[in-house]
This record gives sequence, structure tokens and C-alpha cells, in this order.
Amino acid sequence: MTWLGQINAIEELEDAEFDAELVADLQAAASRSSRLPPIRFSTPTFKEYNSSELSGCGKNSFPAFSITAGACALDCDHCQAKILDPMIPAIKPEILDQKVRDLIMLQDLQGFLLSGGSNRKNEIRYERYYPVIEKLKHDFPNLKIAIHTALTDEVGAKRMEAAGVDTAMMDVIGHQDTIKQVYHLDRPVEDFEATLAALCSTKMEITPHIVVGLHYGKILGEQNALDIVSRHDVHALALVVIMPFYARPGTFVTPSTGDVGRIFLQARQRLPNKQVLLGCARPPGMHKRVTDAYAVMAGLDGIAFPADGAVEVSRVIGREYHQEHACCSIKIGGSAVAKAREGLAMQASSCAV
Repeated sequence: MTWLGQINAIEELEDAEFDAELVADLQAAASRSSRLPPIRFSTPTFKEYNSSELSGCGKNSFPAFSITAGACALDCDHCQAKILDPMIPAIKPEILDQKVRDLIMLQDLQGFLLSGGSNRKNEIRYERYYPVIEKLKHDFPNLKIAIHTALTDEVGAKRMEAAGVDTAMMDVIGHQDTIKQVYHLDRPVEDFEATLAALCSTKMEITPHIVVGLHYGKILGEQNALDIVSRHDVHALALVVIMPFYARPGTFVTPSTGDVGRIFLQARQRLPNKQVLLGCARPPGMHKRVTDAYAVMAGLDGIAFPADGAVEVSRVIGREYHQEHACCSIKIGGSAVAKAREGLAMQASSCAV
């Protein structure tokens, strides 16, 4: 039976519209590999989550902190700083230190994401926070720390590494018009590749992000962004999809699920030996269900906050899966294969206590 026939029989996807040609291409690509790898469904605790197939975790085991609260000088057209809203404000280093220690004691904190709004050069000033990170890593060696770097240089990247950051993330933008028009930023594409190169010169795990449809919902620069990522020794690539409801009305369109699915396939083919992940941000509703189904079929290694139907798609095409309550860009303990074999028993025990 073809994949299209199998996914059309899934109850959560019965009203979905799939691109038959794309599904056939995804199935053909999968058949050329020995087997699709296990897939990780990530449900980090910086927002509430429940689906018909998976449950979120009541413990705040992997929260996100913003050092600028909700402020960002760029005020990009696609985001307008709203992505910072769900994060825990930590506008002083001592606030971050105390909140992390409290969560370790009260909710078995496993790690956290450190982020914040950019200045007008697309830089985030973390310098005051590095001594806190160093002390936290000294006191809690197993604590996993991820950071949104924005643009930086080799000196900045080495300082993050020295502080004890485990995973560094940054957006890779592949077209100059997008940088100027959407980000309101006077920096060249080359600065984004230079930042990626600087980060990859460290021992941190580097997970760049590509926003599909960043140019007002159009596909522009994604191929170049994939080229940039493929030239560097990254740990993983995270793909996200533009969410027009963050933008001013009328400025963005929603990319078609077919266009998004083709980017997934291209990313998988360009980075065959690296993790390719679907991150938190993407349009909701049926668009998300179809997008996530394409991600499963494309062989992506992980999906954050999977939509209804994603687990069943994994089952019908024969992919093992597991769930983790952590950011999709950071791995906490165990191998993916071992976790997959443990299956749903791990999901239940991870939220115990």
C-alpha cells in the first residue's frame, strides 16, 4: 500500500489535503535508504502541550529564559518580539541564577534555553550572564544549557564555550532582501555564515535554524541557507515555518504545505548524516498536521510539539519514536535507538513525581 493511502486512512488526517507527487517522492527517497531512523517528539516545558497522542509534562524540566524579557530592538516583521512572550524573564544575572536553582530543587530541572531580544546589529549581550552559567555548570555538571546566539564572532563563540554552554543556535538567512526587509538589518548574508563558522570552531553542539517562508511567506533564500549549513560541521539543523499571525495583517502569506514539505526533503538529502529537526514555530491547525506528516515521511529526526496524527504517521510507515521533554535542539541522556526501544514506558516515567 502506498504511503498516501495509509495516511489518508488516519482519523486525525481525514480532512487533510496531501500533495500526491510529493508523498510519492518522499516514499521513494525512503525506499532508497536502508531504514528511516527513530524520530524524537520533543515537548519542552516552556509552553503547555497536549495532543490526542502525546501528553506534555507538568514539570518545568526545560524552560526558556529571556534576558531582555519581551524587548527586542530589531522588531522584525515576522516576529515583533512575540516569540519572547512565553519565556521566563531574567533581566538580571542573579534572577537567572536564583530561578534555575529553584527549579532544580523543586522541579528536577534538566536544562534550559537562554535567549533574548537583539540589539540593532542582531547581537544579544550575554556577557553579564556567563559567570552565572559557569557557576551553574560547576555546581550541576549534568545541567544542559542551550543558547540563541544571534550574530557573533569567534571571540564571542569561544566565550560561550568557556562558560559551559552545551548547544548554540542561530538563524541562517540566505537572501539579502530578507535581511534588510524582514529583519530591518544592515548586515550581509556573509555575516550569518561567518557566525556559523565561528560557532563551529568550538566544541559546542551547533544547531542552526532556517525559517521556511521567512521572506513574507515566499520561498526565497532557503536553498542558499541550506548551502551555507551544508558547508559546516553542524550537530543538527532545525527547520521552522513562518507564522504570519505574529506579523502585521496583510504582510505575510502562509507557505503551502507542499513547498514546506519539499524543503524538508531537500534538507534531508543535503544533510544525510546530520540530524534535521522540525522546531517549535509553524502555522497551527490542519497546516501543522500536514506539515508534521511530511516531516515524519521526509525522515526528519525530531519534531517539537508534534501535531495530532504525527505519531500515527510514524506507526504506519514503520518509524520507531520516543518523546522527550526538552528543546528539540538539545539531547538529554541516552541514545535515540535505546529511547525508541523503551517507547511509551519512558513517556510515563519521565513525568513521574
